[in-house]
Amino acid sequence: MSFQNLGLAPALLRALTEQGYTEPTPIQSAAIPPALEGRDLLAGAQTGTGKTAAFALPLLERLYVSARQPTQAKAPRALILTPTRELAAQIQDSVRAYGKHLGARSTTVFGGVGINPQIDALRRGVDILIATPGRLIDHIQQRTVDLSRVEVLVLDEADRMLDMGFLPSIKRILGHLPRQNRITWLFSATFAPEIKALASEFMRTPVEIQIAKPNSVAATVAHRVHPVDSARKRDLLLHLLANDARQTLVFGRTKHGADKLAKMLDKAGLRAAAIHGNKSQNQRTRALADFKNGKIHVLVATDIAARGLDIDQLPLVINHDLPMVAEDYVHRIGRTGRAGAQGMAISLVSHEEEGLLRDIRRLLKQEIEIVPVAGFEPSRQLRTDDGASARPTQKQRPARPSGNAARHHHAGKTAAPGAGQARKRRRKPAGQRNSRPA
Repeated sequence: MSFQNLGLAPALLRALTEQGYTEPTPIQSAAIPPALEGRDLLAGAQTGTGKTAAFALPLLERLYVSARQPTQAKAPRALILTPTRELAAQIQDSVRAYGKHLGARSTTVFGGVGINPQIDALRRGVDILIATPGRLIDHIQQRTVDLSRVEVLVLDEADRMLDMGFLPSIKRILGHLPRQNRITWLFSATFAPEIKALASEFMRTPVEIQIAKPNSVAATVAHRVHPVDSARKRDLLLHLLANDARQTLVFGRTKHGADKLAKMLDKAGLRAAAIHGNKSQNQRTRALADFKNGKIHVLVATDIAARGLDIDQLPLVINHDLPMVAEDYVHRIGRTGRAGAQGMAISLVSHEEEGLLRDIRRLLKQEIEIVPVAGFEPSRQLRTDDGASARPTQKQRPARPSGNAARHHHAGKTAAPGAGQARKRRRKPAGQRNSRPA
């Protein structure tokens, strides 16, 4: 199937072609036709399956092509709610890219930045408003936004918004939207009972779409555990990264821990930065941009970055610490193995975390390869579900230079001019890296 078969306007097809996109993903093929018909949607799809385009394309079609009398009203005609600032900014980028030939007017409102430029943008008038719930409530309280003309509501990453405690804010926002003649599209990685209950309150016989099983991961992602004593995790992380030039996202458990890891790696010459909730929006935006364009090699993040980071073809995710909740493992590694690309998820697991590892294995319903690294073998073996000590699934990885030797080894690899560009593998421009839109 091609995008032409989905009934999209020539202006949208032209924008997709210019970005190198020719083939819709399963969620796009399933969601776009009923969305174009004006149906409510309850869509389940994992991060990285192309769900942004699944709602952005029919939204642009409805507002700028199918509308009988396109208006230049100042009040938004569409509202997209999303849990994080990063995801809001990325959705804005997609809306602009897909709607470049339609004159789409859109803006974002989120916290962590000044509110006055957002007020000015709303006063000038927009058709599509992309917002995080907290900052949108601020605008509602200050009466700087009018939601009475919203025709389409999109709830993106609905399960994440509920996890973050936004349910009261979402219900309050819904109270300011028109109930009649409003279309609602809800996208969620999982359909917890709370999601179903929320949908039943404000959706009209929605079309249900489930692309991936709940808590499933991409089949193209390989999972590996390196058992290690907790005191040696940082040394092992440095050892792995010093011998791997691939762009890498590292997850830590705490903000302070993420900062310490980033400083350690940066000091070792690995060009790293941290991203978490204590960083300002400008710091987070800059770190993500530097990571995408190759200026930094390693991005260290807390779970705030587990969802919503749109990074094409990220080859490697490393869990320095396992998440406390097994479902967060799925969201973390959703950064890799996207759109059919191969990916690797490595977890550094200490004896104290073996219970968390068992939870993850039960959730995934699959074995995870356990590979001790020579020179970093733990003092106690990990134990499996049946209580037996976990045995390596393959020969131990050979020891490679670590510590000062690793730093010297890495410096030797990156000293040549253009090394940062080499790590990009001469990729095409961002819009042409694959044939499917995000």
